[in-house]
Amino acid sequence: MKKTDIITTALASFALLSMTACSTTPTDMTKANIIPKPVSVTATGETFTLTPNSDIYVQEGMDEMLNIGQYLADKLNPSTGLEMKVISDGRKPGKGDILLELSSGDSLLGDEGYEMVVTGKLLKITANKPAGLFYGVQTVRQLLPAKVELTTLQEGPWEIPTGTIRDYPVYSYRGAMRDVARHFFGPDDIKTFIDQMAAFKMNALHLHLSDDQGWRIEIKSWPNLALHGGSTEVGGGEGGYYTQEQYSDIVKYAQDRYIIIIPEIDMPGHTNAALSSYPELNIGGKATELYTGIKVGFSTLDTKSEVTYKFVDDVFRELAALTPGPYLHIGGDESHVTKLEDYIPFINRVQDIVTAHGKQVIGWDEIALATLKPDVIVQYWARADNAIKGVNQGAKVLMSPSKYAYIDMKYDSTSIYGLNWAGFIEVDHGYNWDPASLVPEIKRDNIIGIEAPLWAETVSNREEAEYLLFPRLLGYAEIGWTPAEQRSWDEYKLRLAAHGERMEAMGIKFYRSSKVEWAGQK
Repeated sequence: MKKTDIITTALASFALLSMTACSTTPTDMTKANIIPKPVSVTATGETFTLTPNSDIYVQEGMDEMLNIGQYLADKLNPSTGLEMKVISDGRKPGKGDILLELSSGDSLLGDEGYEMVVTGKLLKITANKPAGLFYGVQTVRQLLPAKVELTTLQEGPWEIPTGTIRDYPVYSYRGAMRDVARHFFGPDDIKTFIDQMAAFKMNALHLHLSDDQGWRIEIKSWPNLALHGGSTEVGGGEGGYYTQEQYSDIVKYAQDRYIIIIPEIDMPGHTNAALSSYPELNIGGKATELYTGIKVGFSTLDTKSEVTYKFVDDVFRELAALTPGPYLHIGGDESHVTKLEDYIPFINRVQDIVTAHGKQVIGWDEIALATLKPDVIVQYWARADNAIKGVNQGAKVLMSPSKYAYIDMKYDSTSIYGLNWAGFIEVDHGYNWDPASLVPEIKRDNIIGIEAPLWAETVSNREEAEYLLFPRLLGYAEIGWTPAEQRSWDEYKLRLAAHGERMEAMGIKFYRSSKVEWAGQK
């Protein structure tokens, strides 16, 4: 190529870049496909563009904000190639920059809300707390083209419509549960899921760490729980467990993404892995065989033995020390072979043990048959009358109704994975319910939030799990975040359709429901 041709090409490229940076393409922020849907969006019709000069500015002297800024840079730089830096030295942002700023003057935003103001020159996110800035960052990701989620260099332009978004959640608990007991999922799988949850502003991950088929957390005072009880899974696979160091790493990874971990040790039923590991936990003192099937309700701890309560105390003592979040989950479901007169005093005493270790009790709705301590949370999954009993005792309710929120249910009769004992849950059915009106006796003030559990009888790896999790998880995230009066399936399914490309870019193996006309699908 001649030197003059090189100069001409360079000038043309520079001109194109300059035109892109100064783009005034009309836009409408209200048409942005954001999930969960924000509380309010106002459009101003112009365009903000990221350029090679763009950087991310945060307040100086705050490591937490520096971390959020770096999180955003790490998400955007691989695909945009813009090499944005995080600036925290007090300098003022310029044209094309992003500014993250804390301000305590907006009570409506609460601890997790944010306001985003986008002009042609600056994108500014303001929040009362760092969590709000982090959730605003997730919205920035969704305002950019879906290809921003790829980890390889993509062509621009990287444009965002101008306007103002004000946003905050309706519920303080927006969670999902992963059953790692029926089939074991390693730390990397769980971290990937944490990243996926964070992208849709979810903030609680419940880990079902023990069941008949496996014990998945190292307990140093009872080592055989993991070594023996964690050695298999449904179908007879090799199982596995988290060392305490691995569990702590997961907890920290989640914390950095504003997600709390809630560890569950299910008891007095669903305990065969523990009973097989330590014979003294059994009625009669004889260890059971390891179990690799999927039946429920056949196992129970010896609720009259003091050894059992030493076991419970040791397990929750170690878990409490490893878990900075406020909750420990005691299970309590499907204890069919535990007599009610034994079940009630057991649950009462376990509540005392958890409270003594400085944590708040969560349990499946059957625990409301006992005498609940103050601040207990009843997780409604099966029987509304149990949840109502909890409310009548002053308990709060975590909504996980199986016929709407159990993410292990099949979509329909053709689904590859999943069960159907609670019915089929297509994407629209999973979205079309309101926690605060589902059970008349359970009011909005009684509810802390929503959780979508994925039980793992039929899934054994990440791809299989994602088939059931996605796209339904996005709907549960929106139920937990967006006021019910602002949600409708007909509008939501259009935004969800546009997210097919984004989920693909994120590497999610999602189910392409026929209820949604996916963007680009013929």
